[in-house]
Amino acid sequence: MPIHDWTKVRANRFHDFHQNWITRIQDALNAGRLPPGYFAMREQVSGGPEPDVVTLHLPDRPEGDAPAGVAVADAPPKVRHRTASDAKLYVRKKDRITVRHPDGTVVAAIEIVSPGNKDSRDALAAFTRKAVAFLYAKVHLLVVDLFPPSKRDPQGIHKAIWDRVREEDFELPADKPLTVASYSVGSAINAYVEPVGVGDGLPDLPVFLSEDRYVPCPLEATYTATWAAFPAPLKGPLEGPPN
Repeated sequence: MPIHDWTKVRANRFHDFHQNWITRIQDALNAGRLPPGYFAMREQVSGGPEPDVVTLHLPDRPEGDAPAGVAVADAPPKVRHRTASDAKLYVRKKDRITVRHPDGTVVAAIEIVSPGNKDSRDALAAFTRKAVAFLYAKVHLLVVDLFPPSKRDPQGIHKAIWDRVREEDFELPADKPLTVASYSVGSAINAYVEPVGVGDGLPDLPVFLSEDRYVPCPLEATYTATWAAFPAPLKGPLEGPPN
């Protein structure tokens, strides 16, 4: 299913799609994609920032279980860009925030960017602060942004987030102005970034369970299923050629 040009419709239509999409992602992760002892929940308050979906690990999981998920060393995520923070810098900041949940320890968060997250300088700053707060709390993060850069994030949402971790050059391809980025946290913060464009399929980037193990997030399949259930009268403007 090709990514649609969501700038063609009012934000409330994407909001409806967004709400249904995160439910399908949650359901897909809970339907056997996550290892035993892990589960996903929507819009949970995690001691501060509120993600769209959180992946939780029950605290009573038996010690000595086999490592969960796919090893990065065995199957590195297929992305155009990979970078990492300075390990010493990260260590100095790692104790700033502790993010917990009464049902278990939050290990990962999934955020789907909405127009409102980028419609003002304050909104973008709040979103990027939230993203980095998760990372400094050792919560892995997956971010999906299907909206083109604005004057407030001229190189996209990853650059806006990463500038709060480590400033370095990054430029989106002109024909791939949208972003899917996955971040793992351990001795350093690792970023796996895949630029995409309208008409492309979505890459199933990782939901990390630890610094070096992950499960692929079924972004493409859940997007397709959400689109199939999207109200037919609202699809028209989105089915034409890209602007």
